[in-house]
Amino acid sequence: MKDASKLKTVVFACVQNAGRSQMAAAWFNLLSDPARARAVSAGTSPAPAVHAEVVAAMREVGIDLCQAQPRKLTEDLARSADRMVTMGCDENCPYIPGLAVEDWPLPDPKEQPVERVREIRDEIRRRVEDLLGRL
Repeated sequence: MKDASKLKTVVFACVQNAGRSQMAAAWFNLLSDPARARAVSAGTSPAPAVHAEVVAAMREVGIDLCQAQPRKLTEDLARSADRMVTMGCDENCPYIPGLAVEDWPLPDPKEQPVERVREIRDEIRRRVEDLLGRL
């Protein structure tokens, strides 16, 4: 059993780690108490860079993802977490016995019009706020 007093880690995972999971981790780290919880993001098949439309949409709300780098979701990374939130990676995400996992069925923002990316961004924020209320 994990120590309740230690820093909680949430892994947000999607396929390319270039859209949804990047937005979710950024929102989580902005809205959470850094002494209590942190988020990281990863993907099962990382893209070379965060999608430009995601960078632009997050910039509109004051979050800079220019330096964010997609990274591989490994079993070790998942094992280090207290919770994993998946977004479209389905059976490709590693199964870790005892790890709390929830799936957020959200559309991929890749190559979507800016209005749609904003809707996805705002829905992710709502879901992150709900998650923080439950942690």
